[in-house]
Amino acid sequence: MQDADELTCLLDAWREDIDSVPFPTFAELLIPKQKQRSAPSVAVSASVQVTKTTGWRDR
Repeated sequence: MQDADELTCLLDAWREDIDSVPFPTFAELLIPKQKQRSAPSVAVSASVQVTKTTGWRDR
């Protein structure tokens, strides 16, 4: 029971410490405008052709 009381005291002290620091507030959130990406002139293929695989799973 004493362990529970000590834990409660530690948690209360931790909570007081957390509550003593003011939470930051922001008057205005500024998000920079993203740059426009130009479309690629050549289509890029995302497929990959596998010609030979290793046999590490077959062992």
